[in-house]
Amino acid sequence: MKKQVFKFLAKVNKSLLPSYSKRKLDLAKASKLQLALIGWRWYVTKNALD
Repeated sequence: MKKQVFKFLAKVNKSLLPSYSKRKLDLAKASKLQLALIGWRWYVTKNALD
């Protein structure tokens, strides 16, 4: 059940949130909001793959 929720969230993230790796964002220059989005995407992806 939990894994299905995270897989759904991963699909939503992919369609709605920007991909900073494709934009080649420098993490040293990223804003707090950008870092928070990167962290959120990492958390969801990590849990979807477990």
